[in-house]
Amino acid sequence: MKLAISNIAWSPEERAGAYASMRRHGVAGLEIAPGLFFAGAADPFAPDEAEAAPVLAEAADAGLALVSMQSLLFGVQGAALFGDADAQARFIAGMHRAIALARRFGIPNLVFGSPTQRVVPEGLAADAARNIAVGVFRSLGDAAAAARTRLGVEFNPAVYETNFLTTHDEVADFVAAVNHPAVTIILDLGALHMNGHFEDIEAIAARLARHVSHVHVSEPLLGPAPAQPEQAARAMRAMRAAAYDGWFSVEMKRPGDGLAGVDAALERLTAAAALAE
Repeated sequence: MKLAISNIAWSPEERAGAYASMRRHGVAGLEIAPGLFFAGAADPFAPDEAEAAPVLAEAADAGLALVSMQSLLFGVQGAALFGDADAQARFIAGMHRAIALARRFGIPNLVFGSPTQRVVPEGLAADAARNIAVGVFRSLGDAAAAARTRLGVEFNPAVYETNFLTTHDEVADFVAAVNHPAVTIILDLGALHMNGHFEDIEAIAARLARHVSHVHVSEPLLGPAPAQPEQAARAMRAMRAAAYDGWFSVEMKRPGDGLAGVDAALERLTAAAALAE
C-alpha cells in the first residue's frame, strides 16, 4: 500500500518532526504545497538551487518521495478560470508555473482544487463554462504530459465556495469530456462524506478507479484524518479491488495538538492500510 501525507498538516518549522514520524510509521510519500515546502524561497514555485537543495535533501534523507503537489495557485493574484482575458491568462500562467515545478522535481501528480478560482460567474451558462474549461484543461493536459506528470481534478463541495465540479460525478463527466490521458480524477474521501456519497464507495471505485491518479484520505473541512480507520480501509479495499495502484495521502489541516496529532493521524492511516490487506 502506497501511503502518503500532505505537508499542509504541519508548519514549515515542524517538518523535521513530521518526517521522523512518517519514517516511524513507514509512510514514504510526501505531498507538498510549495508555499510550505519551499517556505524560505523568494518564490516557492521557482526556488533557486541554494534554496531548493537543502529542502529536497532533508526529505530524501528521511526516505521520502515527492508524490503529489497541491495548492497550485498559491500566491497568484486575480486568477479566474472563467474570468476576463486577463484573469484567465493569470489562471493559465499559474497552472503552467505549477506544472513546471512538477517537471523540475519529478512530481508525478498535481491536484487541481482552487475552488474560488473556478467559480462560474452569474450570467455564464453552464454549457458555456464547461466548454471553456474543457478547452483550457486540454491545453494544460498537453503541458502536463510534456512534463511527465498528471493533472488531477478534485471535486470541491459547494461549502468550499465554488459552484463548478462539486461532485464526483461532475468531475468524472468533465474528465471524460476533456479526454486527455494526463487529465485525471482526484478522489477525495472527505468530499464524498460531505456530499453524502461515501456509502457508495464500492460502486464509485468500480466506475472511476481507472481514471483516478491520487486519493486524498480526508475528512470534512480538512479535520484530522482518517477519523475512522475502518472507513478509510473500506475505501482502500474498494480502490484496490478496482485495480488502483496509486497513493493514499492524508490531507488535513494542521491539528490543534501539532505534531502529536500528525503522529496520531499516521498511526490511524497505517492501521487502515493493515485492515485493508
